[in-house]
Amino acid sequence: MSSVSMKSLLEAGVHFGHQKSQWNPKMSKFIFGHRNKVHIIDLAKTVKELKKACKFVKDVASSNGSVLFVGTKHQSQEIVKNEAIRCGAHYIVSRWLGGTLTNFDTIRKNVARLNEIEKMKSDGLFDKLPKKEISMLTKEWKKLELSLSGIKNMKDIPSVVFIVDPVNEKTAVDEARRLKIPIVAICDTNSDPDVVDYCIPGNDDAIKSINLLVTVVADAVLEGKSVVKAADNHQITVEEKYSSEEEIPMTEVAENKEVVENKENVPEKQ
Repeated sequence: MSSVSMKSLLEAGVHFGHQKSQWNPKMSKFIFGHRNKVHIIDLAKTVKELKKACKFVKDVASSNGSVLFVGTKHQSQEIVKNEAIRCGAHYIVSRWLGGTLTNFDTIRKNVARLNEIEKMKSDGLFDKLPKKEISMLTKEWKKLELSLSGIKNMKDIPSVVFIVDPVNEKTAVDEARRLKIPIVAICDTNSDPDVVDYCIPGNDDAIKSINLLVTVVADAVLEGKSVVKAADNHQITVEEKYSSEEEIPMTEVAENKEVVENKENVPEKQ
């Protein structure tokens, strides 16, 4: 299992925040400074908060709790889906349907309909239907599959919701808070950390940053699910992953002339 250090976070561009004009003052405690009007996230605090978040996620998973990964903006969709599948979590990467959590009974009915159509296809019943009806059912299936494929096996509301960019996923945040479901989230400098339970300060726009942080959280889920085996085999735990590599002083990060210029492939932040 790969370790997570300030160096690896730096290489992934986790420290890049938004323009100063776009910040949320509540994130000030996680900001080291700025360069060329771009806020620089304090990676020492990212490491600290990431450790807390992963410890919590691991504990939830080790208690047979379920985790829902949420990341609907385009640069996070594939990463969130793949990592959720890898660790056996549920996921939503297309549009968040209003009521996904707060009206879960209706969502389950839609899932049942999706399963019904899929069973019709697998049983060969489609071949016996008129072409017009097949076309209608196919359109219905595609719509349901797009929205519900990642939560088909979610029998109840999740124990925790892990979100990439709570600003973008405001409806998901609101629903989870209403039901008092703990929220773990990657929060950029424009986020409100007070609306989540575990804030992981970091770049939620760059693919490399998202990939690193989501992978680490997925690893925590896997560790929780195999906690007994891990203890027997003396495998690396979440707590051991964050202190094995040499740290880079944030002063060096802020003074690095390439700290902003190297924002390659990072979409312009709004």
